[in-house]
Amino acid sequence: MVSGLLFLDCDSTLSAVEGVDELARLRGPDCLERVARLTDEAMAGDMPIHEVFGKRLDLIRPSRGECEKIGNLYLKTIAPGVAAALDQARRVGWLPVILSGGFLPCVAPLARHLGIADVAAVPLCFDESGGYAGFDGDYPTTRNGGKPEIIAAWRATRPTARVVMVGDGVSDLETAPVVDSFIGFGGFVRRAKVVESSPRYIDSFSQLPAILGSLR
Repeated sequence: MVSGLLFLDCDSTLSAVEGVDELARLRGPDCLERVARLTDEAMAGDMPIHEVFGKRLDLIRPSRGECEKIGNLYLKTIAPGVAAALDQARRVGWLPVILSGGFLPCVAPLARHLGIADVAAVPLCFDESGGYAGFDGDYPTTRNGGKPEIIAAWRATRPTARVVMVGDGVSDLETAPVVDSFIGFGGFVRRAKVVESSPRYIDSFSQLPAILGSLR
């Protein structure tokens, strides 16, 4: 029985990497520098997400094959202790859900590895040869306020469930008003605004089960 919804960011939370930056790395150092700067500005809250989302994809234009490479990289850089923490959470009724501004073809292998069936991430489109053909510009996590919107929809279907969000970025912090507990994550990167504003903050997934236990 599900008694709680555990929403988890992916990039720099479940995995050490930022998938969009790693896709840019495949295009060379100039593209990486430009994309990483846009990513940092968005995650630090210095620029609206919708302003950087399409710009980064226009620079990279990732193929299906390249997304598969990044999916494998997520698996190689998975956060220490996350699988054990999720197993403990499930045993006491928490349902893990990945809630990400990353790209679904990249995130899906990590979700399968962790046994997470529910993934909210941005769909990409490919042509018949696997080349980039665009993205779903209406998907909620392509803009600020999108993550709270998705959580609100989930809450409407499980009104009695406790709801927690774990993440490293400002787009994750935006969910604080619509969850029972927001947990900032600094295992890979510590963003000043998130550190200062998070009611709870962890540097390792080994700390998560105790917090979830206190919320039951």
